[in-house]
Amino acid sequence: MSTSHRPLPAPGSFGAWVLASRPATLPVAVAPVAVGAAVASTFGSLRPIAVVAALLGALLIQIGTNFANDVFDHEKGADDAQRIGPPRAVQKGLLTPSAVRWGMALAFGAAVLTGIYLAFVGGPVIIAIGVLSILSGIAYTGGPYPLGYNGLGDLFVFVFFGPVAVVGTTWVAIGQAPAGAFVASIPVGALATAVLVINNVRDRVGDTRTGKRTLVVRYGRAFGVTFHAALHVAAGLAPIVGVLAGWLPALSLVALPTLALGFGVTRVLATTDDGAKLNGLLARQAKVLLAFSAILAAAITCSPWLG
Repeated sequence: MSTSHRPLPAPGSFGAWVLASRPATLPVAVAPVAVGAAVASTFGSLRPIAVVAALLGALLIQIGTNFANDVFDHEKGADDAQRIGPPRAVQKGLLTPSAVRWGMALAFGAAVLTGIYLAFVGGPVIIAIGVLSILSGIAYTGGPYPLGYNGLGDLFVFVFFGPVAVVGTTWVAIGQAPAGAFVASIPVGALATAVLVINNVRDRVGDTRTGKRTLVVRYGRAFGVTFHAALHVAAGLAPIVGVLAGWLPALSLVALPTLALGFGVTRVLATTDDGAKLNGLLARQAKVLLAFSAILAAAITCSPWLG
């Protein structure tokens, strides 16, 4: 299988830190904030500084989680020499485990500082969301019961990049959590989870070898492909239900055609085990998430009111 990559950055360089931050995953943090802010905008004036703070906090938690994954996966042996995914900073000797741990602490620490302001705006519920998000980011691959190693990674991604992030953003922006925010969070969480599914299909052989019991490892490749398709079905049904119930504006449905791109990803996922192609699918899936979320957010923003 092809596993070609771009030339690696120099050890300890800024480029090494960029690689460890996994910039291709950052749309997963941006999308829910955009949708949550769009829902909030239809209910009158919102707090723009709170939205910016929510975006910054989401990005910092995502980066901190990526640093945690880099170092903990290496220490658990998941990122071994036979890995077919993109290179990891600790695995390739670009950054030391100690340095990445410090980077993780700094990212999460900065997120806490952002969270202090958000807690002042949004109250105790935001404190709970922030604490759970950081602890879950660490526990995804670290701690005594790592979520990603015990088949709970998909649930983690759906919950925290769907309902928690979308509804949390709406809450800090306007001080309430309307039904439209919950419904709009479902496709965002589903499409974010679809990114993880591709990752798990690609890594299933190595994960099996190193004891990482993802859902794809437990139930097989065919399950992963079917699950990927089902997530896009869920992403399409949620806005339809939301419109019929009066929780989302009819214009929200203009986002649905982007799901055809996601089903195109499913078709390729079903037919290839080439590492380079699967890495490319990850980027394509992230673009599907970003495109769907951007169109949905724009459509909601252009609508005057949500019931």
